[in-house]
Amino acid sequence: MKNLAQLSVIALAATSGLIFGTMQDAFALNWNWNYSGTGITASGTFTTNDTPNDLGFYQITGITGTRNGETITALQPVGTPIPGNEPFEVDNLISLNTQQLTGDGFGYSTSGGNYSSPFFASFLATPGYLEVFSAPPIVPGFENLGVEDSELPIRFSATIITVPETTSILSLLVLGTIGTPLVLKRKKPSY
Repeated sequence: MKNLAQLSVIALAATSGLIFGTMQDAFALNWNWNYSGTGITASGTFTTNDTPNDLGFYQITGITGTRNGETITALQPVGTPIPGNEPFEVDNLISLNTQQLTGDGFGYSTSGGNYSSPFFASFLATPGYLEVFSAPPIVPGFENLGVEDSELPIRFSATIITVPETTSILSLLVLGTIGTPLVLKRKKPSY
């Protein structure tokens, strides 16, 4: 009976992480990011894959944070423009290189119904970062920027803050493989 109880505890511990989603993605990196400019302050965290592409860029898969006090609500899907900045599609890539964003940048929405897309503007006389900001009423097309919209220079920075263990699921398998036989092992009666 004691062995059955121990086996139950191991099984419960192993499956609760899977069922309740308490385990972190085994192949993800977390980053702190921030940028600022005239009248702009934005910061938060990214989640990216753990392997850069051939140019050293990681794919952003999640975002949290704030922009001028508004909560960031969603990452703009790759290959789509933020509303009001058509046809400029985001690629949601980030790098540890000196140029951390591409010319397509990343995009997100905020709790106020606004959209933002920071990117690297290599076309400027002195290349640097810009942020396109669109606010309601949103008229499709980058050429239709209203007085509530802007495209302003920013200072951008991002750094990796954690490198999660890639063994969280593997640890559970090892625990189950090693632990279960030990729990089930019976004492041989002595005669």
